[in-house]
Amino acid sequence: MRGPRAARPGRLVADDIRVAFRPPNRGAAPTVALDGLSLDVSGGEIVALIGPNGCGKSTFLRVAAGLLAPERGRITLDDRAITEPDDRIGLVFQEPRLLPWRSVARNITYPLELAGWSPERRAARLAELLHAVGLEDAAGLRPVQMSGGMRQRAAIARALALAPDVLLLDEPFSSLDALTRERFNLDLLRLQESMGTTIVIVTHSIPEAILVADRVLVLTPRPGRVAAEVRIDAPRPRSLELLDEALASRAAAEIRANLALTEQVA
Repeated sequence: MRGPRAARPGRLVADDIRVAFRPPNRGAAPTVALDGLSLDVSGGEIVALIGPNGCGKSTFLRVAAGLLAPERGRITLDDRAITEPDDRIGLVFQEPRLLPWRSVARNITYPLELAGWSPERRAARLAELLHAVGLEDAAGLRPVQMSGGMRQRAAIARALALAPDVLLLDEPFSSLDALTRERFNLDLLRLQESMGTTIVIVTHSIPEAILVADRVLVLTPRPGRVAAEVRIDAPRPRSLELLDEALASRAAAEIRANLALTEQVA
């Protein structure tokens, strides 16, 4: 069983976030991606964001990672404002974005090099990360020599290199086949259980959201904001059998109903 989440580091709070993209043509109206988005993710919690295409889910992750400044509102991690990239926050994109000329090992340890870690410390941390994501036998391979799933594992290991308190995942398994995706969801849960990292995952898959998350937040069409919260009160550790239970059916129906309602309001 998990300990009290309130005592864990990694509480991520978004307060009244607004992001608008200004077109080059000054006479054109801005595209408002997010407007009034607020959420509170407890330390050690897994929250899934789900919503229609273009509702600002990925934009929110960029704001939370300190890569994009909101025009209004703010993001805090453990009551400290996030205004630039922060070692306490890891981000994994939909595409792995590995450096093709580097081996798996050198991709994973790249953040450690930038942080000035000694070769000895990097080697020790690399061994831990390779074991955590199951890539011990792939350390010397380059990205082109690996499957899509292996590349995504390497990207997750790289994001975890500096032991962040928060891991942001932007549809990390969307390009995988259904069976591989299910296995990776379980791997992600095991990884989170061992590290206690707070996770915010963007997904379009209702089953994935139910399987991995403690809460599912339904976003409105653009401009995005939280329209509904669906709690997944299932014990951990979880298994795929959860998706066959009545709890999962009720949660899926509630998520779909809220998605339909947001489309009607829009």
